[in-house]
Amino acid sequence: MKERAGIQSVEVGFGLLQALGEAPGPLMLRDLARAANMSAAKAHRYLVSFQRLQLVVQDAASTRYDLGPAALKLGLASLSRLDAVKLARERVARLMEEIGHTLALAVWGNHGPTIVHWEESPQAVTVNLRLGDVMPLLSSATGLCFAAYAPKDAIAGMLKEELARLQKQGRPDLPTTMAEVRALLDDVRKHGGSRVVDTLLAGIVGFCVPVFDSDGHMALGIVAMGPTGSFDPDWGGAVEKPLRAAAAQLSSDLGHRG
Repeated sequence: MKERAGIQSVEVGFGLLQALGEAPGPLMLRDLARAANMSAAKAHRYLVSFQRLQLVVQDAASTRYDLGPAALKLGLASLSRLDAVKLARERVARLMEEIGHTLALAVWGNHGPTIVHWEESPQAVTVNLRLGDVMPLLSSATGLCFAAYAPKDAIAGMLKEELARLQKQGRPDLPTTMAEVRALLDDVRKHGGSRVVDTLLAGIVGFCVPVFDSDGHMALGIVAMGPTGSFDPDWGGAVEKPLRAAAAQLSSDLGHRG
């Protein structure tokens, strides 16, 4: 398809706005021009126009440039229209093809982490999970991920109830004390995701990685699962690495600056 004609000067000038957006703070003209790969004189001409439009402001004392109120309004308007689940659903089919295993999306519902989308691999084994299922906090990858990143007071009661049930089961692979729960959730945060092997379902490995919104809250979890015989269970392996990369990109697209 023939590329449509555009206005090159707009595309060039956007490099300055992009550089300001990616910078940790206001920039001097020379540093901003360097980041946008243009001369200081050329950058200054663009910045004069951007200041008139309130896309950029310049501090009178330091002479540094920063994003202006018009850029803020545009950013907030864009964020308010983002739907994390919709964006994720548009990407999971391609991610499933790359990973080769079943993927799911989960959000925090009225009763806990809830499966809201399912993308099944052609090589998938049968698992007794359905859309709308609420996942346990301490025996599923999905639940562990949400429990690790949820506000403590929001899940304290649920953790206590679930821990009491696990204590009755007496399974050595599941936590039975609050100290073990804290250690398990610390490990999830250390890895930036959760993993279970033969825990929720026999013969099944599961990973869950968090997707964060612009406020730093966990918006959803991306879950991958598959049989132990063909599913790479290693951190940084063939499943977890692309899963983590997809979650990081989606978080960035939702405005999370990590």
